[in-house]
Amino acid sequence: MNDTVMPEKIHHGRNVKRFREMMGIKQEALAHELGDDWSQKKVSLLEQKETIEDDLLKQVAAVLKVPEEAIKNFNEEAVFNIISNTYHNDSRDHSTLISSSVNYQPNFNPIDKLIEVYEENKRLYERLLASEKEKNELLKGKK
Repeated sequence: MNDTVMPEKIHHGRNVKRFREMMGIKQEALAHELGDDWSQKKVSLLEQKETIEDDLLKQVAAVLKVPEEAIKNFNEEAVFNIISNTYHNDSRDHSTLISSSVNYQPNFNPIDKLIEVYEENKRLYERLLASEKEKNELLKGKK
């Protein structure tokens, strides 16, 4: 029994589709950029090909403005492994990692903050009241 995992073959056409979609380019627009003998249907067929000839791949890469090697070597599984390894810490299991990232512990007492807001509101009200009293005194003085 063999436990080694064979690396998955890179699907050039699928990678062309992914890059095209990331760039926000429709199949019709890619066909137009590739030349008169291209159509949306031909681009669709290209995106289904597992392996694309080097000269054609070079032309597609130039239109998409990505390196040819990016299309040849992009592996979605590798991207997910990188993301998984980035967020994985060996000292904790995944459930701890998830709960610790969601469990937010503020470094202040919320009740203290509420009291501060209440006190500020009280000071503002007192200033407003004093201003109104002053305005009333001025109005009485003009009579």
